[in-house]
Amino acid sequence: MTNVPQPSGEALLDLLERGEVRAAERAADGTWRANTWVKEGILAVFRASGLALAGLESEPHGARSAFVDKAALPIRRFPVDGGVRIVPGGSSVRRGAHLGAGVIVMPPAYVNVGAFVGAGTMVDSHALIGSCAQVGARCHVSAAAQIGGVLEPANARPVILEDDVFVGGNCGVYEGVLLRERVVLAAGVVLASGTVVYDVVHERELRGTREAPLEIPAGAVLVPGTRPAQGAFAREHGLAIACAILVKYRDERTDRATALEQALR
Repeated sequence: MTNVPQPSGEALLDLLERGEVRAAERAADGTWRANTWVKEGILAVFRASGLALAGLESEPHGARSAFVDKAALPIRRFPVDGGVRIVPGGSSVRRGAHLGAGVIVMPPAYVNVGAFVGAGTMVDSHALIGSCAQVGARCHVSAAAQIGGVLEPANARPVILEDDVFVGGNCGVYEGVLLRERVVLAAGVVLASGTVVYDVVHERELRGTREAPLEIPAGAVLVPGTRPAQGAFAREHGLAIACAILVKYRDERTDRATALEQALR
């Protein structure tokens, strides 16, 4: 949108909800870049908006709601014919978040402003999709998984899951980590920008930084692990640091184990 006035406020939130603009985009060469102007626009909404009673039960002048939030970012409602299923039980999808057709959100779960959730994805109970997080099509974000966002700084890449990613229960993906398509995280894997991943298939280490966050290659299957902590004191006490281990790349057996049950849809 170079040299074109960029939408802001309500117009920006509408475009985000429709998926017509995104907080990050994949270039033709496969690299992902944050759309700084989009993230700056979301931050401007926070700055400009006052507080109001929030929640689906709120009346324009009423006091039925116990929640208070930014007035410009109410909880979204979805039409029956839109193809999105929000199962009863306490889930919230904030204004400015996109949910594609066929998305299922199990209760309670939360999808924050600027997030993009692709068609056919399952967001399970107690899962979080953070601000500006980008989740592809046909992903499964299992129970209690945390997909961090990264709204600030505005030029920082948010957390990204490409298509067909499976995130197991109690996993955490933070600080701009990128999971390429068809990655599988076993339950309990935690990945941040500086997490060390040991690829035992190719006998290498995968590392990232805050400036260049960790990237997990397509089809990788990761399990939680530990590595020895450095120093005499650590060795004396048998201390270890959490890491992740890339044990294999996805195959037919993995596909069967992670397939979404179509009957749920």
